[in-house]
Amino acid sequence: MPRYGTKQREDYKTFKNVFDLFTEKNLDRLMSQGYIEGLESPLSIGKEANVFTARAGDETRVVKIYRLQTCDFNKMFDYIRADPRYVGLKPIQREIIFAWAHREFRNLLKAREAGVRVPTPYAMLKNILVIEFIGDDMAAQKAKNDPPKEPKKFIDEVIRQMKLLYKAGMVHGDLSGFNILNHNDMPVFIDMSQSTTLDNPNAKGYLERDVRNVCKLAEKWGVRYTEKQVLKKVTASRRS
Repeated sequence: MPRYGTKQREDYKTFKNVFDLFTEKNLDRLMSQGYIEGLESPLSIGKEANVFTARAGDETRVVKIYRLQTCDFNKMFDYIRADPRYVGLKPIQREIIFAWAHREFRNLLKAREAGVRVPTPYAMLKNILVIEFIGDDMAAQKAKNDPPKEPKKFIDEVIRQMKLLYKAGMVHGDLSGFNILNHNDMPVFIDMSQSTTLDNPNAKGYLERDVRNVCKLAEKWGVRYTEKQVLKKVTASRRS
């Protein structure tokens, strides 16, 4: 049985369908391997994924659990089947969800190696990710809910991070104020399951959407960049 206490188990059972037996067994494996010691508090409970804080010694980590029953696996498949890294993936619900979690883990590793500010990925098992907790005493908030003190500096850093990602041959694919954390007035990119390589035939469209969303966020804070300006800044880095 998973090694979280009876009270924890009762607390989490109040969230309908949060843990099925399969997920409980995989949480237990991650605990036995030392990646986490026990779940603490829910950060978000959603249709596609549940996110919790967890302990690992004196460290707080984040556990992201993709839901096996309510994930929109058809939408996931539409995104992932164009990714050259997942050629041959069959439209089987569980296999798609496992590949989706694997893709996020892989993308985080690649982004991290490129110097992009993303959570460090620690482990991935089937539908579960264990990643770095971003925050101090409290979890860092999404940029849309926590505007930076210096918006232009923040947006310029977002663009710089996009350049680093692009130079490494990737685009985020779902960048917006929902998927950028504000940690001490510095951006951290999260939710990288939709991120893909530039050889994906849809990569150009994803990048243009990311640029458009960043420009909208900037304008909301009184910072004005045209999409053409931002796109040029991002893509120039690959040629340098």
